[in-house]
Amino acid sequence: MGMSRSVKGQRSDINVTPYIDILLVLLIIFMVIQPTIQYNLEARVPDKPDEDMPKDVVVQTEAIVISVNPDGTVSINQEPVLMAQLGSRLFEIYSARANKNMFVQADQSLPFGDVIRVIDIAKGAGVGDVGLMTATAQ
Repeated sequence: MGMSRSVKGQRSDINVTPYIDILLVLLIIFMVIQPTIQYNLEARVPDKPDEDMPKDVVVQTEAIVISVNPDGTVSINQEPVLMAQLGSRLFEIYSARANKNMFVQADQSLPFGDVIRVIDIAKGAGVGDVGLMTATAQ
């Protein structure tokens, strides 16, 4: 009596298919969500200069430039202003202006937090767009 036995034991494999499905669903969710994350400071790249305009022409604008010096003093268009009065002074300037643009020029040795503090004060005073200026070599 030769009986053949088939060995049917439990399999020790782990079925990874559900884990891969979950991983792919999470990947798709994160890929969809990522472009919609918004940050507080928006950056816009300036347009290319008009090539038809001669290079020696200087366009005059009534730009407001806030300078932050290495010692922490602040000036609006070369006029010194105390940091405590900066918000009220900017509110006076921009309440009568249609152009709400402003530029910030700061020494590169300053911590970035000092520049952000000036930008926050300006935004609270009604400034629309804020541009950052780099120091030019003289």
